[in-house]
Amino acid sequence: MNKITLSLLLALSPALHAAEQATPNQFIDVFAKIFGEHKGERKGHAKGFCAVGSFQALPDAKNFSSVAWLSGETVPVTARFSMAGGNPKAPENARSPRGLGLQLKTANGQLQHFAMLSTPVFGAKDPENFLGLLQTQIPDPATGKPDLAKIQAFRAAHPDTLPQAEYLAKNSPPWSYATTPYFGIHTFFIKDNSGVEQKVRWQFVPKDGVKGLTEAEIKAPATDFLQKRLADRLVKGATQWTMQLVLGEAGDTETDPSVLWPKERKTLDIGLLSITEQGGEACTGLNFDPNVLSTGLRASADRVLQMRSPAYAISFGKRLTNQ
Repeated sequence: MNKITLSLLLALSPALHAAEQATPNQFIDVFAKIFGEHKGERKGHAKGFCAVGSFQALPDAKNFSSVAWLSGETVPVTARFSMAGGNPKAPENARSPRGLGLQLKTANGQLQHFAMLSTPVFGAKDPENFLGLLQTQIPDPATGKPDLAKIQAFRAAHPDTLPQAEYLAKNSPPWSYATTPYFGIHTFFIKDNSGVEQKVRWQFVPKDGVKGLTEAEIKAPATDFLQKRLADRLVKGATQWTMQLVLGEAGDTETDPSVLWPKERKTLDIGLLSITEQGGEACTGLNFDPNVLSTGLRASADRVLQMRSPAYAISFGKRLTNQ
C-alpha cells in the first residue's frame, strides 16, 4: 500500500469505522449533502414519472402459490420509473441505476409493493457500508466535486461496494425504460401451496428485449429522453415484462443484496406486467416501500431492506410538507 492510499484510508477512518448501526436520518442527510436540497421532491430517485397498467399471473403461478396477486385475476398496477439519486435533473445517459416502483392492489384490497433497480445487485452489503460509500461522494467545498481518490480508497477497503459499480461499467445505460430489466435485489420468502416457504428473488424481463445506449450516446451532452421514448412506445400498445421468481437454494445468501445468486438457479415465469399509459400524478402519494407485502410473503432479515421502510417514511413526510 503506497503512502497516498494509506493517508486516504486514515482520512476516511470515521466512515470506515462508522457507528455500529446507521440510521434512516443519516441517509436523508447525506443525500442532501450530495445532491442538494430539493424541497417537495423524493430524497432518493428524485427524477421520475408515473405510469399505470396491470399484472396478470401466468397459469403455472396458481399451481405454485395461493398469494392473492397470483390468482390469475387482472390486478391494477401503479408504477413509477425513475433515475437513481437525489437529483431531479439527473442526466439520463449517466451510468447509474434506473428504478421501477410498483404497487399491485388485488380485488380483496391486498397491496404488494416492488422497489427494483436495473442492476441485479445493490451498492453495498449493509446500511453502514452504503452510508460510508455515500459519505465519500459528498462534493469537496473547494472544487464542488467528489474526491474520486476517496471513493476508490473506500471501495478498495470494502469490496462489497464493487459489484454494482462493475455492473454499471460493463453494461450500457438503458436506451428506454421499456428495454430495461428490473431486479428486486433483496430476498423474500413465499409460501407455496403446500405451506412451505421458498426463498426467492424476483426480476422483470422486458418483452421488447434489452437495449442500451451506444458509446456516442453515453458521451453526448445530457438530454431528457426516457419519458418521451416510453410515451412513443406506448402509442403502439402496452409494453410488457415477464416476472420471474429466482428460486434460492441452501447456502444462497438471504441477507446480502450485494451478492448475486448463482446463475444456474431455477427460475419460474410467474406473471406478466403490462404498462399501458403514463400516469400523471397517479404515483405521487406512494412511496413504494418494498416491505409492503401481501399475505403469503415475508421479508428476509436483510438490513438494507429493513432500512428502506423508515428511510422512505421520512422522505415521504418531508415531501408531503414541502421540505
